[in-house]
Formats: sequence, structure tokens, C-alpha cells
Amino acid sequence: MGKHNKTATALDGRTWIGDVNSKFFLQEQSQNQVSQATTSVEQSPSASQLPYTTARLSFSPFTYIFPLTTGQKFVRLHFYPASYGNFDRSKALFSIKAGPFTLLNSFNASLTADADGDPGDTIYKEFCVNINEDERLNITFTPSNSNSFAFINGIEILSMPSYLYYTQSDDQSFPFIGQQMQYSIGNETALEMLYRINVGGPYISSTEDTGMFRSWSPDVEYLTEDLTSVQHVNTTIKLQFTRIQPYTAPEDIYRTVRTMGAYKAVNKLYNLTWEFTVDSQFVYFVRLHFCEFQPEILDRAFHIFIANQTAEELADVMAWSGRRKGVPVFKDYAVSLLGPGSEKKMNLSIALQASANISVTNIADAILNGIEIFKVSDPSNNLAGPNPDPLPLTPPTAVLWRNSTESKNNKTTIIVLASGGVSGFTVLSVLGFLTFQLAKRAKDSDIAKGHESTTLPSSLCHFFSLFEIKEATNNFDKVFIIGAGGFGNVYKGYINGGATPVAIKRLKPGSQQGAQEFKTEIEMLSQLRHLHLVSLIGFCKDNNEMILVYDYMAHGTLRDHIYNTNNPLLSWKQRLKICIGAAHGLNYLHTGATRTVIHRDMKTTNILLDEQWLAKVSDFGLSKFGPIMSKSHVSTVVKGTFGYLDPEYYRYQQLTVKSDVYSFGVVLCEVLCGKPAIFRAIEEEPISLAAWVLQYYHNGKLDEVVDPFLKGEITPRCLKKFGEIAVNCLLDNGTKRPSMNDVVGGLVFALELQESEENDDMLDVAETDMKDDDELPLFPTSDVNESDDRIFNCSGKLSRTNSNSQVTVVSQGSFASKDSDGLMSSRVVFSETTNPSGQ
Repeated sequence: MGKHNKTATALDGRTWIGDVNSKFFLQEQSQNQVSQATTSVEQSPSASQLPYTTARLSFSPFTYIFPLTTGQKFVRLHFYPASYGNFDRSKALFSIKAGPFTLLNSFNASLTADADGDPGDTIYKEFCVNINEDERLNITFTPSNSNSFAFINGIEILSMPSYLYYTQSDDQSFPFIGQQMQYSIGNETALEMLYRINVGGPYISSTEDTGMFRSWSPDVEYLTEDLTSVQHVNTTIKLQFTRIQPYTAPEDIYRTVRTMGAYKAVNKLYNLTWEFTVDSQFVYFVRLHFCEFQPEILDRAFHIFIANQTAEELADVMAWSGRRKGVPVFKDYAVSLLGPGSEKKMNLSIALQASANISVTNIADAILNGIEIFKVSDPSNNLAGPNPDPLPLTPPTAVLWRNSTESKNNKTTIIVLASGGVSGFTVLSVLGFLTFQLAKRAKDSDIAKGHESTTLPSSLCHFFSLFEIKEATNNFDKVFIIGAGGFGNVYKGYINGGATPVAIKRLKPGSQQGAQEFKTEIEMLSQLRHLHLVSLIGFCKDNNEMILVYDYMAHGTLRDHIYNTNNPLLSWKQRLKICIGAAHGLNYLHTGATRTVIHRDMKTTNILLDEQWLAKVSDFGLSKFGPIMSKSHVSTVVKGTFGYLDPEYYRYQQLTVKSDVYSFGVVLCEVLCGKPAIFRAIEEEPISLAAWVLQYYHNGKLDEVVDPFLKGEITPRCLKKFGEIAVNCLLDNGTKRPSMNDVVGGLVFALELQESEENDDMLDVAETDMKDDDELPLFPTSDVNESDDRIFNCSGKLSRTNSNSQVTVVSQGSFASKDSDGLMSSRVVFSETTNPSGQ
């Protein structure tokens, strides 16, 4: 297309044909004559390869005509929204029709590319259409108004195997979730591919597909609920395609899988969940891929929910595969997402739930190998959705260019290259890593001049103006105060037009917390992403104000629900689950971030509880990065809260991750006893809760310190295990304390003991002998048996290899998140809260 009628082969082996003088783009058509072919003024590395090097543009409609064979086709459109000569990228606004189908309507290419903050993005759209006999496919590009233009960089049309995604006959229809009917994809329907996901595995490039040049993304960024999921890989099993065709998906999709994890008790506590943003007012076609290959699994069965509705009452992959291992299968579903008319986007969730029915399965677990999600054209043949909302105006930030993925293979496909000009050279892009360097705090004299967005990471979290903060809190109305401390007040506020509740902390002048702690909170939390850490939404630094905005925690602090409160007290199992969640968050700080983070102020008021009672570690104002290289500690002035301070840290001013472990041991004592870290016994001086618990434990009387509210709730073996964990955390020698990874495993085991004994009706706490010879280890023996080939590595992940099955397991632990590459989320609370009635 464009300047020359040449062909060129891309790095992936696909051949692109220029459109000038081609049979697909007829120049004699008057509407095509006014279009232009050109190259962009600037190119990002992702646009330096075919087909993004050139484009066809026009202020008038233009059409490509493709004579095609009968059958179903992939139609792929490639865009690079840049400025081309006199064509301003912001004015690229147009519609696209393919035959009778509206693929895009008033499509704003630049807005779409900028939606994730990266204006260098290329855009790729894939559609599926059916071509009838003797039918041509006309693809027409129409500018939306007289001031806008249409453009295209590349068009790719590829035949797909018959009925790969379309339904061949009525007997192959599939469930329409929430409807009393079946659903089918007929030839009169068009599809738009939205997501292809390799669950539990890495990115699969288009050249590694089954000849159809489909790419498959990892699932990590879409995970929204994940406590202890495990990724399994089996590279040796011979797959048997007896239930589906071998071209359905790459073999690697069926050789990697994500399961809920090894702990039955934990698996029953959550649904393994992914969420995908989609347009409202459409029906969606969802395909789930499965393959059982773990040798030890015989009868795994589970529930599947899609869009919060039941898709499978009991999913049994072994039954679907004829009770044979290594047999890939897939299941199709349709679901309608019809939100309010004003709602442009919705989340389509896919959730797996372990079955609690032991008559069906003894394995409380679920698996998934792959996900494909397509939008289905509506009755008016429309697939077009709304454009994304414009990004809020923020200070300019550095741009991380994304590298286009190219790989091996010499398979070829004939493709049209918009603008026809084939570059004489190809620039190979190298994936760069952008490190956000947070600037030093400016001098006080500069701070007084106004907000300083350039000194804080506005690129990593939202900057709020003081006007927005006042609007959210009704000008700091006292009725919105939900907590107070030495730093100032905490307000409950509302943003997004009153739709989203948030917690807003306002630092008062002269606060002991200080500007440095304010800056530390932002620097830490804007770089950390984890399910069990509070999430920082943004900050304000206008007119000498220092304000933090973070997710509102509906149930306040853990302390609010275990003693000195008018709130209903938590049950033992609730407390245990909250401790597990908080331990996961602390473990991630120690092992999962790019650098070790030492919290330095772990206490029950810094464990917040959301609406679902999920624990979130908060307050990073005193946090420090851990030692680097060969150093074992950080030398620093002692800071923290009396009653929680590690005695070793206090004596030697040497801070380690084991200082956090000690503080967490005190938290465990509070949870068990229902008493504060420092309390006053009857007519006695204040005493340390930790010392008090240690005395009773070593005298074999741990049951006597249990919160009276919990009497009869804690099973004997669970109490023994929990007490052992707490006491080990409180050891005077820090090197002998367990890691937080060990603590997580021990608490999970304690929960398993609790639930196991409840099932056996063993609920006698008082008779527990704390000194018998069969004392339980911190972990079940099988978890530390060297013959099981488990290795705890420095990333905090658990690897297991089993030479018999040749299966490799990588555990995500509790690391759930959309960013499991070392960054976590952020929610902020200051450590000086003295009257936290809710955060």
C-alpha cells in the first residue's frame, strides 16, 4: 500500500504486501484516490517493525476489497497512532466496517493508546467473521467528522480451521449462564477477541501458536483473589488430543496450570479469581482450557463461577477427559453483561471454588490452564464499544516504551501493509526498564510556595488537588473524622462523584510524624503491590498540606475487634485467618519486593480489615529498606511502639527482618489473649504481654491466658501449635526466630488442625498438656522433609521437584496481584493513630 508495491517479511516470518497498485486497494475508486501513504514523524521502538513503519491516512472514507475463500477468517487490524506529516494524532477519530459488521465506531486511536499512560503503544485488534460462497470482504474506514481522519498501518486476514470458535450444529451449543437456554455462535455472528491467557504459564508469542499467529498472555496481572495458588509445569507428559483438535491451543497451554494450593483449609477460604475489563451491553463468549497432568491427582472436582454466576456446579476435568491424564479439553460458556446504561465498562470475573463435598472429592482444589474471551456482535451487527476515558492531567512523567514481541519460525501468511512503503531496514528494539527515581524532598522554603508534585511519585499514584480533598471531606467537616493521632485526623471521604469511599489522612503542622515519614509512606506504598497491604490511591501536597488518600477499610483495625471495644468480638477462626493474611503481607515485604522492606511498627492497630474481613498491613511511615549484600542488619535509631519493640533491636540498634517477626509475635499474643501489648494486672504495675505469655507457656499453662471470650473455641492441637509459633517469634535471639515465610506455613497448619479437630468434635482446650513428648513441629513433617525436594528460595516462593512425576511446582504463596513482578499495592495509615474508630 502507499508508495511502492513491495513485499517484505517480518521477523516472525509473516509476509506483508504493500497496498499501492494492489488488487486489494483499487486506486481508480474515487474515495481511495484522496488517501495518502506516509511514515510517522516519530516512532517508538514498538512501532519500528512491520507493519507499523508506514500508514495510509485520509480525511475521506476509503475501502479495501478482499476476494476470499468460503469459511471463517481472522481479521486483524494494526494501528500506530502517531503524528503523520500534517495529520495530528489527536484527530484520528473514525469508524470501521467489515461487510455488514461495525467493528469500531468513532474509534479514538490516540486516546486508546494513551489509556495506560504509554503514548508509544501500538494497537492490535482481532476479529472473527464468516465469509459465504462468492462473497468478498469490504473493509471501509470512515472519518467521524470533517475535522478527523482515518488511518491503518496493517490488515491481516487469515483462514481459521472450520468451527474453531463457531458452532457447527445445535448439538454443540453451550451454556448461556443465567439463562434457561443454550447458546451458539452462528455464521451470521462476528466476534472480537479481547483476551487470550496462558494460566499459570509465561507469555506465548504468535510464532509459538499452532499456525494461526495467536499470542497468549500470562495471567498474573488479572488475578484479583489468590491466597496460596501454585503454578505447575509438566514438560515431559505426552499430550493426547482425543477430545479436541491439536490446533485448538498451543501445547504449552496444557503443560502449565494454576491450582489453588496445597493447603486444603486455606483453599476453602477463598475463590481463585481473575477479572477482565470489558464493555457493558454485550454478550461474551468464554472458553476455558483444562488438562490434568499431576500424577497424584485422581478425583479433583470444583465449582466455576463466571460474572458471579454459576457456570459449573461440579467441574470434573478427569471425567471430561475420559479419566485419562494428559488429555486436553475445553469448555465454552456465554454470559451477558448488561450493566446500567451509563456504565461503559464492567469486570468479567472467572472464579474457581474448591468443593467441600467429600463424597465427591477428597481434594479441596481447582485448576485452570487457559482462558479465551470474545465479545459477540449484537443484533444490529455491532461490535464497537466506547472509547476509554481521558487520563487525568498529571505532571509529565517518563515513558516506558514497550517492546514488540518477535520470535522464531518461518511460517508465512499473506498480509496487507498499509502505505506500501517497506522500510529498507528494521530497528530491533530492546526492552528497557524504567526506574522511577523519587526526588529528594525540597527545602522548607520551597515547600511553602505550593504543591511540589515533581518531588513525589505522581507517576506511581494519583495527585489530588486540595480542592478535590476538600470536596471529598466537605471541607474537612468534623463529622467525617474516623480516627485521630499525633499526626492529625483521619477522615472518611468520597471521590469519583461520591461513588468511592476513601480514608484521608491530614498531617497537621508540627506533627511528630513529620514530613520525612509522609514522604516515606508515599515512596514505599507507591512501589508495593500486594493483596495484604493497604493500597495508596494518591496524595495531596498543596499549600503546605500533606495528605494521604487510601482505600477505606470498612472494619477498621484488628484491635477494634479483639479488646477494649464496643464492636462484636471476633471468633477464633476469624482471628486465625486475619493473622494468616497479615503474615502473608509481612512476608511479602521481607521477600517479595525488589528490596527487602522492614516494617518496624507492626501492631494490631496497623492491621486493617476491609469489608470482607481481609487483613491489610498498613502504616509505612517508619519502614526501612533492609540490609544489602553481605550485611546482616541496618544500624538505625530505635523507633517503634513500646510493647512491640524487639529487645535485640532496642539493645544494639541493629534492625533486621526478625525485628518484625518479634512484633508479630506480640500481635499473636494479643489475638490469643484479648489484651493489649502493655496491660495492668489487678493492683499491679503495667506488665508486658509478651513476657506474661512466655511465663505461662513455659509453665505449661497456656490455656490460662486464652481470652475468656474464646473459651471452648480453640481445639487443643491448634492452641499448642499457635502458642509454639508465638513463642518462637518472641525468642530473645533474633537469628533463632522463624522467618515470616515459616510463620505463614505454621499458621496455615494451625488452621488445618483447628478445622480437622472440629470435624472430629475435639474441642477441649483446658485439658491440653503443653509438655507432652509428641510436641508438634512448627511445620508438618512432610513440609520440611528434604526427600520431598522443597526449596525455599530468596524470592519467597516455594519450589518443589518430584523426580517420579517430573513436575515442577512454583508456589505464588499469597502473592496475588496484578503486579507480581516485584511491585505491590499501597494503602496508607500513620503509626501515631491514638483513637482509630475506623480507617
